[in-house]
Amino acid sequence: MLESRNKISPSFNSSSMSDLVFLLLIFFMLTSTLISPNAIKLLLPQSSSGQTMAKQNVTVSIDSEERFFVENQPKSLEELEPFLEGLLQNTQDGTVKLHSDKTVQVQSIVYVIDAVNHINQRHNTKHKVILATESPKTK
Repeated sequence: MLESRNKISPSFNSSSMSDLVFLLLIFFMLTSTLISPNAIKLLLPQSSSGQTMAKQNVTVSIDSEERFFVENQPKSLEELEPFLEGLLQNTQDGTVKLHSDKTVQVQSIVYVIDAVNHINQRHNTKHKVILATESPKTK
């Protein structure tokens, strides 16, 4: 019987494979710490659509001095809800389009939304509030 002098070894050296896996693991761990999911940058209001999909029934505006205007008529905070209720009384699902200066505090916007929600609760209606945005300027 003749035996060959060169025996083929069926073993596989996996040390380089484990080094590669550890390097990839370290890479992904380092890059995932660079991503900051808690940072939110907002530049409002702008919209690319430029049009509102819902039918507009009532327009409410809030200027930079936090004054309310309903259909271009100045209203105090106390007059806002009763006046809106009078304008929305003939509709079941009307829309309030809210124009707000971008320097206005969010609380002023919430006053309008709360007024519409109170009207909806009292009369079992489904009026909506849409925040109007500005389209980006084309050059």
